[in-house]
Amino acid sequence: MNQISQENILVGEIANGLPLTIPVYRIKGDGTGPHVFIQANMHGAEVQGNAVIYQLLKQLKHLDLRADFTLVPYANPIGCNQKSGEFTLGRFDPITGTNWNRMYYDTTHLVDEFAAQHIHSSHDVVIKEFRQTIINTLDDKLSGPAYQLTTGQRIAYNLQRLAHHADIVLDLHTGPISSKHLYCPTYAKNSASYFNIEHVLLIDNGFAGALDEASFCPWWDLSHAFAKQGREFDVAVEAFTVELGSQEKIDLAAAKEDALSILSYLTYKETFNNGQYRPVTMTRYACHLDDYIAYYAPMGGMVEYLAPLGSHIKAGDPIANILRMERYLSETPLHTLTYDHDAIAILHFASASVNQGTELYKFFTNYTEL
Repeated sequence: MNQISQENILVGEIANGLPLTIPVYRIKGDGTGPHVFIQANMHGAEVQGNAVIYQLLKQLKHLDLRADFTLVPYANPIGCNQKSGEFTLGRFDPITGTNWNRMYYDTTHLVDEFAAQHIHSSHDVVIKEFRQTIINTLDDKLSGPAYQLTTGQRIAYNLQRLAHHADIVLDLHTGPISSKHLYCPTYAKNSASYFNIEHVLLIDNGFAGALDEASFCPWWDLSHAFAKQGREFDVAVEAFTVELGSQEKIDLAAAKEDALSILSYLTYKETFNNGQYRPVTMTRYACHLDDYIAYYAPMGGMVEYLAPLGSHIKAGDPIANILRMERYLSETPLHTLTYDHDAIAILHFASASVNQGTELYKFFTNYTEL
């Protein structure tokens, strides 16, 4: 049986001066495979990823590992404890208002100088030295004057530092009320078929602050920089945001299925000796991020959501009813909403009570089979 070690890393201090820590679990392989980093629960209400890490650890203990694994549940100890009544908030830093998953550090500025210096370096040297350059940059940020970092940045940079040791990065999230879907960089499109996830969002190179982007953007930029100098260099890191369904609940049976999905992908990436996990046969649909459309409530009211998540809707199909009882005597109190495109319903707002302009649904449009 493989041994699991635990380290609690210090990521800050709370108001009474006590340390703010995050648990980090590690399992060593035989040294011949890639390094895998998996984290969960960066947003406070998105708790299902913790159950998936639990199920992964149960499996990984008994596998013949080539890869080294680093697994981080409860990645944001402030977010998961950010409660309002019976609800968990924890999507935004309550002090700055910034999304917790938009505070990672952009290291793409390191690329051009590094590429110029290493145009003739071997493939292995490039990977080792560029990885270390990124980690050193994050170390400098973390060891600099403490007054220069917000609480969220300190948490994010510590997590990002761990992730940059890895060749494979999986950031486990959920939506509000959501079907499962995968954020996949276009260069890794083939890998998406090894997850047991029906809906895939294809994203281009561009840093917007999330962990998957922080992980793959510098390597993608490095690939482009070398290409300009006539050198072929594949993107060395694959990073995905894995959306596991809906927030505010854990489902251990579903978590086991999600763990098997991840293990299928990791078998494809040769992280095990004699890996037996295989993807489920299903039709997968891909949509470019530009075609992932938000539908905002055209009026305020109480919503009955009609479009089943994961379902294919036709232009003009009803997607929701909005009830406006304050207008019962003066006008029609019940309004049926439609969407004017063929689409796949991916997620909807968590509450039935919405203001005009609330993001009601998100839809795949212009989708294709993967």
